[in-house]
Amino acid sequence: MSEKLDLSKFEKKMVIRQIEERDIDDIIQLQAQCFPNMIPWKKSQLESHLDHFSEGQFCAEFEGEIIGSCSSLLINFDEYDDRHTWDDITDNGYITNHNPAGYNLYGIEVMVHPKFRRMKIGHRLYEARKDLARRLNLKSIIIGGRIPNYHKFSEEMSPRDYVNEVMLHNIYDPVLSFQLLNGFTLMRINPDYLPDDKASKKYATLMEWNNIDYQPNTKMYFKTSFPVRICVVQYMMKQINSFEEFAKQCEYYTDVASDAGSDFAVFPEIFTTQLMSFLEEKVPSQAIQKLTEYTEDYIELFTDLAVKYNINIIGGSHVVAEEGRIYNIAYLFRRDGTIEKQYKIHITPNERKWWGVSAGDTVKVFDTDCGKIAIQICYDIEFPELARIATDAGAKIIFTPFCTEDRQGYLRVRYCAQARAVENQIYTVIAGTVGNLPQTENMDVQYGQSAIFAPSDFEFARDGIVGQCNPNIEMVIIGDVDLEILRRQRQSGTVRQLKDRRKDLYSIHYKNK
Repeated sequence: MSEKLDLSKFEKKMVIRQIEERDIDDIIQLQAQCFPNMIPWKKSQLESHLDHFSEGQFCAEFEGEIIGSCSSLLINFDEYDDRHTWDDITDNGYITNHNPAGYNLYGIEVMVHPKFRRMKIGHRLYEARKDLARRLNLKSIIIGGRIPNYHKFSEEMSPRDYVNEVMLHNIYDPVLSFQLLNGFTLMRINPDYLPDDKASKKYATLMEWNNIDYQPNTKMYFKTSFPVRICVVQYMMKQINSFEEFAKQCEYYTDVASDAGSDFAVFPEIFTTQLMSFLEEKVPSQAIQKLTEYTEDYIELFTDLAVKYNINIIGGSHVVAEEGRIYNIAYLFRRDGTIEKQYKIHITPNERKWWGVSAGDTVKVFDTDCGKIAIQICYDIEFPELARIATDAGAKIIFTPFCTEDRQGYLRVRYCAQARAVENQIYTVIAGTVGNLPQTENMDVQYGQSAIFAPSDFEFARDGIVGQCNPNIEMVIIGDVDLEILRRQRQSGTVRQLKDRRKDLYSIHYKNK
């Protein structure tokens, strides 16, 4: 009797899955095989796809080899010009215009290795897109399709005539014929869609697949605003006698912010150094060590306040001892009781000299119920690379707790925060300390004027200032920012700094992803 047949040696594994960062080099090589006469993806573009919409990027893996891939993003198609180009719809291939609330999936690339065609790889990738559209309840899938055989007929017929002949099955086009078989219908023909697509004579067919399971969501169609209310605390540094006194002041301001219906309450940088006013230690390096002993009390206080008053709190910053080092850390206390933290990345000479503060090394962007935000502590806002990295990761608001002792230092923070708002088309918020602690070395004088800044364009606040405190007095400022206006202005503002970046000339490479 013969031995039982081992079927495993006959098996071949085909997988359609989401693209991962380890696949990027293989996909760049695949594109060179599929489109040898076209400019291939840059690594930074594919990294950006994963950063902004990883679930919309698929690949086909056969026996451990990537043989096909497709890329896409979400948009509200009605917001784009009918005659848009591939660069317009993809932000030059970086999809930083991806809109998580969009109701159209826009496909920007499908490719299959020439050796593996006629294995229905493209069909499998299209089905993965359709499944995604159904799962996300999207209205449709839209693609700008090449017509790569058109160059053979361009002297005898117009693009419209060529497309009609393909639709009548009198001419075969490897892309358009495939799209029609997969249920896509023609919307229009766009000229100058892909400048390097010589085979299509730069034309593309705009095609759409309608999701028959789509359930309209009225809010998606008629969302006119996304207001976020921010309360900035300009905190007075003065002598206190206990942590309980400090906690009472913090609760008072949180209550004020909550009563005003604020989504965020923002406290200044290292305002917990007020606790040093009742510590007996006068040597700065030793006093800062004693201050770190209040870390758990500080975290418990603001966690409780965020939940009790139903408000997200940017808890200024606090010095923390970790593994034998001192860090300046800003905490986000969400109203659901969860906590995040951002280490200060750039340390001033003063912090090093007096307290021995160490630098953090990660730029973080945090999800909140009011969109994505970032925190950049004081000196960090003076380094434009950090804000650009945070913006590219989706941040719409950057909060900057600060502590400065003179007007010159304050203006550095202010001017840079305003510049970041303009160049990144985001909102920035600065919250500072005022007053003085005469008995506390290195914290004896403060200078500040807290404010909320917007980009500079017609739909935003005059002079780009949503609101600002009077300088050097204890008070709060409450202002509303609108994330929907921000989104619209990024698409159609007087200037569009994010869309108009020359990524073909320059880029920022963030090493610590």
